[in-house]
Amino acid sequence: MASFTASSASFTFLSTPIKLNQGLARGLVSLPVKAKSFGPLKLRNAPLRFRVSCAAKPETVEKVCEIVKKQLALQATTEVLGESKFAALGADSLDTVEIVMALEEEFGISVEEESAQAIATVQDAADLIEKLCEKKE
Repeated sequence: MASFTASSASFTFLSTPIKLNQGLARGLVSLPVKAKSFGPLKLRNAPLRFRVSCAAKPETVEKVCEIVKKQLALQATTEVLGESKFAALGADSLDTVEIVMALEEEFGISVEEESAQAIATVQDAADLIEKLCEKKE
């Protein structure tokens, strides 16, 4: 999953410019690259911000959400998404350490302290997990 926020943008893939201005009115843009289409991307209007993120697999994000809910003892009705910040969910520094330990156990990885301190959202954790799992293989 890729997402970005911009009022207009253009990309160049292998000398083929792609202008995104045309789809901005509808908020949807498709990016064909090498005869492959990545489907419509939903754009949000935010003129002063640009963010591109390559997200982890949905099943990884979902598993991280489950672990976070369990570790923080959140109610079943509490929505936890990739962009959910641990602090906003009520996690303190000890909770975050416990979440990281649970993730290490679940995914069979070891997270270094520096990397663990950089985790602020569920998506951050899922992205780091996938990166570490790739290195492990």
